[in-house]
Amino acid sequence: MDTTRPHLTPTHRPRIGLALGGGSARGWAHIGVIHALTEAGIEPDLICGTSIGALVGAAYVGGELSPLENWARSLRLQTVVGFLDFSLNGGLIKGDKLMAFFRDHFVDRDIADLKRPFGAVATDLRRGREVWLREGRVSEAVRASIALPGLFTPVQRDGCWLVDGGLVNPVPVSLCRAMGADMVIAVDLNTDLLGRHLKSMHAPASNKQAAAENEPLTDSVMARIQTRVAQLGLNHNNGTKAPAMLDVMAGSINIMQVLITRSRLAGDPADVMVTPHLADLGLMEFHRAGVAIDAGRRAVEEILPQLKTRLLDAQ
Repeated sequence: MDTTRPHLTPTHRPRIGLALGGGSARGWAHIGVIHALTEAGIEPDLICGTSIGALVGAAYVGGELSPLENWARSLRLQTVVGFLDFSLNGGLIKGDKLMAFFRDHFVDRDIADLKRPFGAVATDLRRGREVWLREGRVSEAVRASIALPGLFTPVQRDGCWLVDGGLVNPVPVSLCRAMGADMVIAVDLNTDLLGRHLKSMHAPASNKQAAAENEPLTDSVMARIQTRVAQLGLNHNNGTKAPAMLDVMAGSINIMQVLITRSRLAGDPADVMVTPHLADLGLMEFHRAGVAIDAGRRAVEEILPQLKTRLLDAQ
């Protein structure tokens, strides 16, 4: 037995913060990350999340992670499409159906009543500033944090219109530190995304045929939304071969999140980074939860020796 270092115990180990990044459907990877960490005996003391990271983080802190995982794995394309309540007021999707489902099927409580400290990140649309949501109903904080511009309608809170926190802080390391974390484990879902959507549009025919036999190269949910957009008369390509509106939106979101994440983490780096490989998972492909969850688990397993060493050194 190695006696040169103290063992990890609740009284000796650092206060661990888990920063769960945004990434829409790729966020199901957070479930695999959390499972792998807890199975290794690493229990975060506080959780912060942006966008889908806020949703999964809230479920974990609220003791609802297993029901959320079971539900996510059961999703099918038609189920996901059924949650899309289209709107032309502030975004293509109101999000009312989705949040009503979560309130009905998962415990919605006050953030102050959760088992561990929890915070979510949103963006003040008018002022362009970061907003930390650490009080009030969990569902309201999550709904504000996931309000992806152009897709989900913004949320009004305390006189402000709030949208997705990924605009300002895609991986909320800074919030974890502000809430008292000595060590931050951060999960970045967007490291390998640049060009993903446009590459899939211009893939060779042979690749498209092979993908059709397995998993689609394009986001099937986004394709359904694009069809609805065309029906509403909002898609104007003027007969050219320019990318469709939602392809442009998805690609732009990828670029924005990757570059902002790099900038924020350069100024406030995490102690340990977890980076699942998720480039082939579309922005709205929530029905492919198994792929994302497995990727999250693998990403933790790859860095587990490094993580345990850092935890021991931090004692």
